[in-house]
Amino acid sequence: MISAKGVSLRYKDGTLALKDVTMEIKPGELVFLTGPSGSGKTSFLKLLMGMEYPTTGTLTVIGQLITKEEVKNIRKLRKSIGPIYQEFKLIDGRTSLDNVMMGMRFLDIPSKKIKKIAEEAIERVHLEQKKNTLVENLSWGQSQRVAIARAVARKPALILADEPTGNLDYENAINILQLLYSFVDSNTAVIITTHATHLIQNVPHATCIEVEEGKLRIIKGEARVDETRT
Repeated sequence: MISAKGVSLRYKDGTLALKDVTMEIKPGELVFLTGPSGSGKTSFLKLLMGMEYPTTGTLTVIGQLITKEEVKNIRKLRKSIGPIYQEFKLIDGRTSLDNVMMGMRFLDIPSKKIKKIAEEAIERVHLEQKKNTLVENLSWGQSQRVAIARAVARKPALILADEPTGNLDYENAINILQLLYSFVDSNTAVIITTHATHLIQNVPHATCIEVEEGKLRIIKGEARVDETRT
């Protein structure tokens, strides 16, 4: 699913976001990336999406090498990834259902099937009663569920959620984490960045990786991270 070997990421301004990361994540894994702001969590997600490229090292995501030379293939790769952005990126003036359907417009799905698939995704996040509600009239938690439905409607092999529990109270945060856990299966991995380490104990069978100053260290779980590299 994901294989990183000696991956570092240095931005144009000289900031070293990730340092010599070597790790493997397999299908069917739920992985939490924890750590303070600026530690490298979001930078790692950007690499997985092909929004940034490793400065050094080799990164493969769902069989696709992440390099500048592979731009066209990386665009195809993104069809197999369901991103859930911290700011949601929903479109006002459109309903929940519209937003989920619009997230599918670049996929190879017949237009007559898109609405049905979108409705099924909204049902999976338990928001069917709000499918015809304009997104600007939803609560924060409901908007979060629309963003999740939009991501999972494409039936991705990899779900990437950036701080999905931010701005949620304890109960709703737990509900969102358990909802994301429900999408893990033998073909799908889920990676979640979070500051809320106290919530992770409520999600079973998860791997927790701490990111600190661009380096990764396993706290618990099955994912493999080479912590011996410096």
